Amino acid sequence: MISDFPGCQTNQRVAAYAAWRCRILGKSAYDVHSGYTATMQYNRLGRTDLNVSEICLGTMTWGQQNTAEEAFDQMDYALTHGINFFDTAELYAIPPQAETYGRTEAIIGEWLRKTGHRHDIILASKVCGPTGWCPHIRAGKARLDAKNIVAACDASLKRLNTDYLDLYQTHWPDRNTNFFGKLGYQHSDEESLTPIEETLDAMQQLVQAGKVRHIGISNETPWGAARHLCLSEVKELPRIASIQNPYNLLNRSFEIGMSEIACREDIGLLAYSPLAFGVLAGKYLHGNKPAGARLTLFEHYTRYSNAEAELATKAYIRIADTYGLDPAQMALAFIRQQSFVCATIIGATNMAQLASNIASHEITLSDACLADIERIHRQQPNPCP
Repeated sequence: MISDFPGCQTNQRVAAYAAWRCRILGKSAYDVHSGYTATMQYNRLGRTDLNVSEICLGTMTWGQQNTAEEAFDQMDYALTHGINFFDTAELYAIPPQAETYGRTEAIIGEWLRKTGHRHDIILASKVCGPTGWCPHIRAGKARLDAKNIVAACDASLKRLNTDYLDLYQTHWPDRNTNFFGKLGYQHSDEESLTPIEETLDAMQQLVQAGKVRHIGISNETPWGAARHLCLSEVKELPRIASIQNPYNLLNRSFEIGMSEIACREDIGLLAYSPLAFGVLAGKYLHGNKPAGARLTLFEHYTRYSNAEAELATKAYIRIADTYGLDPAQMALAFIRQQSFVCATIIGATNMAQLASNIASHEITLSDACLADIERIHRQQPNPCP
């Protein structure tokens, strides 16, 4: 099929074929390998020609909490249930450490090599911002400049066994601002940063080389998103197609400053941490520490572990019980029904979790259920920003 796009270089033919595959998906996915037709819904990624599944497969546990074989099973299952959108990062597996750096991408690359499914998925990865807190990544000196971005992309492509990425995102900003759980902004005139224009120039190099089709941002602020959009228009640089920020029932801060930008500028949210590290499933209530669970293994992950979060979680679980819903599926369905959301990034450490999370796309919350959720949100707004 790739040969059906004459007049293009190899990378361009691959990209053209991938775009064609995405466009024909429409509202239901047909897997040419299994003949399976899914009921998964698809949303346009920004102003691109890509239609991505409304549920995106997250990957950050692969190589740490999950083995390669378990990751292969997850990818197989996701693909045959209509998911065509996979998200990863050079940083993964999580938590970041030298021994597992890049391991997740390598696992995906091995699966792609074995299965030949590269043209059946839309593949996204991310480049690290400043890594002073991760000295194993480019000697702790990574920045969002041309040298680092090009080197990171080339390394990701090699690990992933592909010659192009459908979406390449900056993982966090190259400036002092509020992200990763920091709510307020404190300005400093004395900071070292890479100008966003320089970052976009580097991304343009990758797009022109055929290594990247579209770009996105992650853990960004309204100012950062607006600056990216302005520069892309004025300087004729690549336009961001998406923003990947945290969004869940315990952290709806995206609605305050970003949701209008996302809607009006067509940069849909790729919502990560939709279950707040699994807290919204209720498994950590009353001091429970399930064996093998993330917050059991990595106690320093405390973003969603305060007293206010537990009170709100209990209230949301009562709502789920009232309407006969699984709490985790209710939390995921709520995100999916927001107009500014393009895709919800799910993550699972076992197949039962994965199946349940994917099945949430079949649930539509009633107006009454949504009103009850809003009531709790007004009482306990954003306990974990």
